[in-house]
Amino acid sequence: MTGGSIFLAKLGGRLALGFAMLVLALSAASAQAETLRVDRQLCYAQSAVSVPDNSVAALRFSCTGTPTDYHDATLWLRTDPARLPIARSDLALMVHQSRFDRLAVAFAYADGVVRWDEVRQGDYGSHWRAGGQIVFEAPERNVPLAGVTMRFDRLASLGLLRARLIPKTDAVVQSTGMAVAVGAALTLLLVSAIYSLSLAVAVRRQYLAWQAGWSAVMLLWGAVWSQAHLGLFPGLAGTVSAQIGTFLACSAIAIATASAVLAVEPGLVSRRLRAAALLLGTLLGLVGVPLALIRSESLPQWADMLALVILADLLAVAAYLGLAWRRGSVEARDFLAAWCLPMAVLAFVHVVDVDDGLWGGGSKIMVLLAATWQALWLSASATRRLALLRVERDRARASEAFAQQLARRDPLTGLLNRRGFVESVTPLLDRAHADDLAAALLVVDIDRFKSINDVHGHDIGDAVLCEVARRIERWEGPMCTVARLGGEEFGLLTVGMEGLVLARFAESVRRGIAACDHRAVIGEGTVTASVGVAEVRPASDFQQLYRLADEALYDAKRAGRDRVVVQRHFTDAAGAAGDSEAAALSN
Repeated sequence: MTGGSIFLAKLGGRLALGFAMLVLALSAASAQAETLRVDRQLCYAQSAVSVPDNSVAALRFSCTGTPTDYHDATLWLRTDPARLPIARSDLALMVHQSRFDRLAVAFAYADGVVRWDEVRQGDYGSHWRAGGQIVFEAPERNVPLAGVTMRFDRLASLGLLRARLIPKTDAVVQSTGMAVAVGAALTLLLVSAIYSLSLAVAVRRQYLAWQAGWSAVMLLWGAVWSQAHLGLFPGLAGTVSAQIGTFLACSAIAIATASAVLAVEPGLVSRRLRAAALLLGTLLGLVGVPLALIRSESLPQWADMLALVILADLLAVAAYLGLAWRRGSVEARDFLAAWCLPMAVLAFVHVVDVDDGLWGGGSKIMVLLAATWQALWLSASATRRLALLRVERDRARASEAFAQQLARRDPLTGLLNRRGFVESVTPLLDRAHADDLAAALLVVDIDRFKSINDVHGHDIGDAVLCEVARRIERWEGPMCTVARLGGEEFGLLTVGMEGLVLARFAESVRRGIAACDHRAVIGEGTVTASVGVAEVRPASDFQQLYRLADEALYDAKRAGRDRVVVQRHFTDAAGAAGDSEAAALSN
């Protein structure tokens, strides 16, 4: 695994542990908090929007039934803290609802004093908190709190309203904890989006781009739902943010569906199932537009219907990925592992009502954290798969390089073969020619090698060749390249060595070969070699050198073998060839 994959894997593991601990912590809400509900803790009244706030005393409140037709009117909700288990004066009211034009809150005291505070669409002031919460703190007074009244102008849906009375100190702790949880989740989603996008660009994988888009949309949704964006755009407070959040939630599911389905190779699973999953995802994305604009008491019912479509989409995607996994898709396996937690969370929040718990974050904070887990898991899985592909690629390249190296080497002696020799010395000769340096090629041929094979056998002949090769290999270095050119013929090429120095070097090669100990294979017999040397200045191409060296070797053989013959060829500054000369060194 790469460093990035290990980091993301550790991050995902820590996030899972943190998620479990956070859910336990958030579930342990203050025992003194009181959730306010209509027909239980809350009584209600309705009026025209034009009615002033101080007319609350003249309203007739009902504590039974459910209000209707309040969307273009004012809905008043009142509770008496003295009748609640949380009777105390240092209370805070935490409201979880943002689809309204105006919310005014009145804290009434036993001495008749009433203190009003309010927020409006586009202006929450300092009352907004992370986690989609609006907080109103009761003023500090030594008089008992007698009542709390909420006035909603043009409320979208009472069914989505969540309100709690809670001690101020607990409200501060819960708001801080929620801000930390949301901030961590949004940061991790941002990291995942950037990382997935960089992977998509680097390896050109479409599903990684979809994955990056999904992480980005979930990041935006989390920021809008939690109201974190109000720190930069306070004018978006209220209905506009709620509508944007609904649209982003539907879009995120649509993009997640596309990301999962497109990650699997087409044709691996039934086209009908693939089309059904993509169709459900597209439908969810399109439904987000009208759903975001609905302002009626049926909004919760529409949300429940949408939840059923979401579950159907998740089941279709799960079936698609499951079949793809059974047919060998690694991507499907990783996506299934990533989707397990979000699917479990979605199923849980639709079976169990958790919107009143988790410090007011309810189902949304669970979905946000589950989405963060999914994003990190997918990023780590993609990195792991790409790392494995890279390892396989590197192994293939190493095997190819090794094969090419073998193709350039003589399998018997391990020296460069003729092909490898030419490839190695060509750049060296080009540089020598550019610098006007002399180049020399020594062609070494073992004398009467055929008789060795005939008398002792080819295995013994191979052993002799290997011993000679080990001796020649000693001269391999920066100034000399050696090779087996074929059969019993070896080659040594040097640059910058000429004249007497070159002749002495060639003689040392001849004597070194003659000094090889072959007693273990051929007894007391001696193996000698003839050496043909081509010296050219300035350096020329290999073919010319080899032609001259071969002529010199022929002269050495004809002169009695076991000797060195040097063939020299010079070119003047004007480029005209000078006289060639030959010199022979006998033993």
